[in-house]
Amino acid sequence: MPGTVSNTTSFISHPSSFILHPRMTPLLIICCYLALLLGLGVVSSRVSRGTSEDYMLASHTIGPVLLLMSLFGTAMTAFALVGSTGESYQVGIGVYGMLASSSGIVHSLCFFVIGVKMWQIGRRHGYRTQIQFYRDRLESSHIGLALFPILIGLLIPYLLIGILGGGITIQVITRGSFPEQFPDTNGGVPAWLGQLAICGVVLVYVFLGGMRGTTWANTFQTAVFMVLGVVTFFIIADGIGGQDGLLANMEAATAQVAERHPEKLTRENVDPLVFFSFMLIPLSAGTFPHLFQHWLTAKSANTFKLPIVAYPIFLLIVWVPCVLIGTWATSAVVDGQPLIPPGLQNPNAVLGIMVDKLSGDLLGGLLTAGILAAVMSSLDSQFLCLGTIFTDDIVVHYGGKDRFNDRQTVLLARGFIVGIVVVCYLLALVAPRSVFDLGIWCFSGFASLVPLAVAAIYWKRLSIAGAYASILVTGVLWAYFFWDSDFAANDKYTVFGMLPVGAMFAASAGTLVAVSLMTKPPGEATLRRFFP
Repeated sequence: MPGTVSNTTSFISHPSSFILHPRMTPLLIICCYLALLLGLGVVSSRVSRGTSEDYMLASHTIGPVLLLMSLFGTAMTAFALVGSTGESYQVGIGVYGMLASSSGIVHSLCFFVIGVKMWQIGRRHGYRTQIQFYRDRLESSHIGLALFPILIGLLIPYLLIGILGGGITIQVITRGSFPEQFPDTNGGVPAWLGQLAICGVVLVYVFLGGMRGTTWANTFQTAVFMVLGVVTFFIIADGIGGQDGLLANMEAATAQVAERHPEKLTRENVDPLVFFSFMLIPLSAGTFPHLFQHWLTAKSANTFKLPIVAYPIFLLIVWVPCVLIGTWATSAVVDGQPLIPPGLQNPNAVLGIMVDKLSGDLLGGLLTAGILAAVMSSLDSQFLCLGTIFTDDIVVHYGGKDRFNDRQTVLLARGFIVGIVVVCYLLALVAPRSVFDLGIWCFSGFASLVPLAVAAIYWKRLSIAGAYASILVTGVLWAYFFWDSDFAANDKYTVFGMLPVGAMFAASAGTLVAVSLMTKPPGEATLRRFFP
């Protein structure tokens, strides 16, 4: 990163500018918010029961409200806020139809069809991870060796979404705070430093509080980003429209788009096959390992009722403002000047720029805290999930359960979490990809594993060979398509006119069924155990 060393040296040698510059207000608010999260982690660690079951699953004590807030907070990443705003800036209002309108229904369907059944099976057999379920269901002690690298490989881009989105938002909103220390970023806190702060804070409260701390933090952060997200929408609409009343401002902002970029108000620039294949993306919620872990924290099956009903409403509240803001940004003009600089190279910066230019320093800091809340409420669950999988499915499974007590198991999970945080931070420094595009690739891989999850729950004829074939096909195709798209740099990449997820999902499902029908199914004892 050019200028990092010199900027850091200057940053240390000019401490007085921290309190003298008037643009410090947003940064101070962000720092206070991060400190609050650290305190939440400390408090949650104090009430922990000290067992690995409590650290990883909160001892199955989570009720309906906390489950709804934690599931929604975990699912709403920088992809939903930063990514959708940037993508709608590029594509237009059709982004909502491509993903949001179907996601609300499909996610709730996944919770009902997959989540409730996984909770029942997990509680009955004492599972903590998906791999433990597949291992027993398919009578294969080593299926984890096939699934673990794929889950890791798909989750890392997901983690990068949050780190990249949070870093660029902090950089944009703090512009002018440190003109001498960071001239390369217009005086804003560099993305690398903001990313470091985000990773460090999430690491601390996950390290200390485990699933209980993560659930509390997710609930708090979900409330923060939903409330502040609505406030952000009102302020930006008012700044662009310049009228009295929300509806009048929305009409005025939309009229600007209709005048300057009418193509952004239609989906004519989105190919029908691409539009259709986007509907497969939300299926990824059925196989996210971090959502699986949150499902298992529920007190009972009835706990799922509120999340299933309320989730689509929550999603509507978050996605509609973000897509409209991104669409309005294409044509927004204030005092004769466009709000978004012509030729903007980084669509991830659109939301931050709009917040920065249309709100004061105090409000801008609060709104940025709301954006960071959405980012960090996903990172924590994903880090904890990876630590759980590594500990239970690799170290404990192959090392022997009797070799590790509860304290050692928790230490192993914490150690791996530290390692994966460091790796993800370093990757974020060299992977300046679009948040939206990275998200699509990540979700495509998880969506292609849905046939395996559904078959394992509902189809007795599923065989171990069919499962391995489906996993292998998914992993190979995803890796090839990702490489062929120049590692997500080609945002127009398609396969047979559709997003790669179309070909991957069809190949995964077809291979699973064909190979299972040609090979031996699990034994009767296993089928009786899972299909009583």
